[in-house]
Amino acid sequence: MGKNSKAKESGGKGKGKQAASGSDDNPSKGKGKGGKAADGLGTCTYVKARHILCEKQGKINEVYKKLQDGWLSNGDKVPPAEFAKLAQEYSECPSGKKGGDLGWFPRGKMAGPFQDVAFSTPVGATSAAFKSTHGYHIILSEGRKN
Repeated sequence: MGKNSKAKESGGKGKGKQAASGSDDNPSKGKGKGGKAADGLGTCTYVKARHILCEKQGKINEVYKKLQDGWLSNGDKVPPAEFAKLAQEYSECPSGKKGGDLGWFPRGKMAGPFQDVAFSTPVGATSAAFKSTHGYHIILSEGRKN
């Protein structure tokens, strides 16, 4: 972990389910826009999500700890309003001003690991912290549709 290599996109920072979606035994190593149902992410074509983006891993880990202490360690789901407050406070993305709200976006619009995690996180669930080309993220999935 932490090495600057192209293997990053296979997800060394996430938990098991997210990391598994980018396994090396998939013969098509397409990055960015890519697979449909064969990529293990289901068949929905749109996801509604919020996210928190931080440049530094330490900062995103601090946010994730707050989520764990408040909800996740008890097995609870993070309320969208509470996630939005943390996004406004911590996110370094312009969407942070809107509580991290990215609205609905189609498969293929977001790059590599962000798309993988967004489309594999169950509705209402919060992802583990993970790295993309833009920094470190946490995603709250709010909906799916075709």
